[in-house]
Amino acid sequence: MNQNDFKIGDLARATGTKVVTIRYYEKIGLLPPPGRSPGNYRSYNKAALDRLRFIRRCRGLGFPLDQIRELLDLAADVARPCAEVDAITATHLQEVERKIADLKALAAELRQISQTCTGGGTISNCRILNAMTSD
Repeated sequence: MNQNDFKIGDLARATGTKVVTIRYYEKIGLLPPPGRSPGNYRSYNKAALDRLRFIRRCRGLGFPLDQIRELLDLAADVARPCAEVDAITATHLQEVERKIADLKALAAELRQISQTCTGGGTISNCRILNAMTSD
């Protein structure tokens, strides 16, 4: 192997990805099947490393796998206009903002429930548990 070839463990360490996740990405087609060494070990090149780093960054930004697949397909056609990438990103941003709004509402509700607790008494009189069992 030369310095541009990586075993699966090397690729995992270089990207902070679990080996099982790398195999899963291969199985679902996000990563192309790797070459094989003479000992039949997976052998990845720099392009696979870069692709996995791209996937990891997208996952870190919360993109679902189907959108990552679309982004990878778009990235492969460098002459294509980036309007589709913009649209995918805008759709994802809307979903993130919706989740943030939902979480803020959830936090407000939990805050309100928590404020009913006096910290004393027994479970049978717990205002938090009572609030959770009522509509």
